[in-house]
Amino acid sequence: MWTDQEIQARVQATVEWLQERVFAAKANGLVVGISGGVDSAVVAGLCKRAFPERSLGVIMPAQSNPEDKDDAQLIARTYGLRVIEVDLGTVHTQIMSQVENGIEEAGIEALGLRICQGNLKARLRMASLYSVANALDYLVVGTDNAPESYTGYFTKYGDGGVDLLPISSLTKTEVRVWARALGLPEKIASRVPTAGLWPGQTDETEMGLTYDRIDRYLLGEKVPDDVRERIETLHQQSEHKRHLPPSLELPRLERLD
Repeated sequence: MWTDQEIQARVQATVEWLQERVFAAKANGLVVGISGGVDSAVVAGLCKRAFPERSLGVIMPAQSNPEDKDDAQLIARTYGLRVIEVDLGTVHTQIMSQVENGIEEAGIEALGLRICQGNLKARLRMASLYSVANALDYLVVGTDNAPESYTGYFTKYGDGGVDLLPISSLTKTEVRVWARALGLPEKIASRVPTAGLWPGQTDETEMGLTYDRIDRYLLGEKVPDDVRERIETLHQQSEHKRHLPPSLELPRLERLD
């Protein structure tokens, strides 16, 4: 296990990295979406330490559990972080309604509406964060941890659409340790992980894996064969999420005069 000194040293190194990235981009500060979960809570704390007066949290409910908003506000109060709220419920409903009606009128069977509406939430949140960031000349900071990055448990051009990823090398266990080191309440540090994509949704149920087992795999520890195969399959299937889209390079034609 890590000592308090080791944890604080890593936290400080991450804070300095965020500062360096903002200075290199000639930006003014940092914005992060706060969901109420431990990952966004840790990132919010890092942003606040990096830019005490130029960091902002954005709460973005979309037919969400009211507890998520309460926890997000608790996180902001703990750090003394400024927050704004952008309610995406109405626009999410309007877009999904038009999508569903259009598909039905076209006579096409919709096979993935639940995933569709969940990913739309993530993409609306991304667009909202970039709108805030553009208005303030801030950078958007993502909240994906190592298990999520490795398995591709994020929405392409949704929560995967960010400028910086400060905790993508941390296991979920490490994220929880950092949360306590940053002074977050135990309620937040030990919160059940959920992206809030639909009622009752949890990350581990959707992945079919526990974060603990993914952590152990990433640390090189032995895990059951079926767990290893599931993790490696998810990693392979999500490879496209970790790269820019492939582009076709055609040979240039000589100009005809």
